[in-house]
Amino acid sequence: MPRDPQTCAPSSPAMHGPRRRQLLCGAAAFPLFGGPGAAAAAAAAARIVTLGGALTEAVYLLGAESLLVGTDTTSLYPDAALKTPKVGYMRQLSAEGLLSLRPDAVVGTTEAGPPVVLDQVRSAGVRVELVQTDHSWDEVRRKLRTVGSVTGRERAARALQAQLDARWAGVQQAVAGTARRPRALFILSHGGSPMVAGSSTAADALIRFAGGTNAVGQFSGYRPLTAEALADAAPEVLLNSTQGIEALGGEAAFWQRPELALTPAYRRRALVVMEASYLLGFGPRLPGAVRELHARMQAFAA
Repeated sequence: MPRDPQTCAPSSPAMHGPRRRQLLCGAAAFPLFGGPGAAAAAAAAARIVTLGGALTEAVYLLGAESLLVGTDTTSLYPDAALKTPKVGYMRQLSAEGLLSLRPDAVVGTTEAGPPVVLDQVRSAGVRVELVQTDHSWDEVRRKLRTVGSVTGRERAARALQAQLDARWAGVQQAVAGTARRPRALFILSHGGSPMVAGSSTAADALIRFAGGTNAVGQFSGYRPLTAEALADAAPEVLLNSTQGIEALGGEAAFWQRPELALTPAYRRRALVVMEASYLLGFGPRLPGAVRELHARMQAFAA
């Protein structure tokens, strides 16, 4: 199974600037810090470990970062998350590492594991909450609702969710109003041989949400990148993460790969690069990521 695109690479410029200010300032419009009642509700989970960047983002947006005692290596945003103790990659956890932080609750997704490790953590009396992943907007809502429950900030979570639902509806409307559906291909290149994303992947869902067509949607999961596959797929736009491009040596080195010359995207150097947790994290920033991806794909397809 390929490594999750949300890596533990250092944060990139894509994580900063207007997007960050817009999200955090928008969240500040709600009473996210709550009052004495909220603090009392959170007392049952005074020490929390999050496994997944989107869940960590939700903790910060709800003003509950003081409860965080650890995060996984995909938790790269906001910048403060980089300074939290790390328990490792969310798919390769150890019970010792998690329990050493003495958490009251561990919050992750069904992608976290191995399962035996999480069973050991439960056996030690720690509350373990896992959010089902299905690469949908409902997944984002489940993550926020779960974090709100564990941190005792349910009311704030509902308020923030109402704001995010409105943003999501606006993005969907904008995408639906565009007739052009460019053929796009996501390339996973964080380590080892590059692979392409088929159906049942976060990248496939993002392409569809942003008004594109996955050029290799006829298979599920990830498969190796080959010249024959690229020629048959004929993508008009190529997608990659900031971390993936860095692993390949930069954009100039990326375009030197001979198999890319077989694609329509090569002729226009049509490449969209976005930070991995922003692009594929399925968290509170998803509406912004979809809107940006839609605009950039449409610009190449024009």
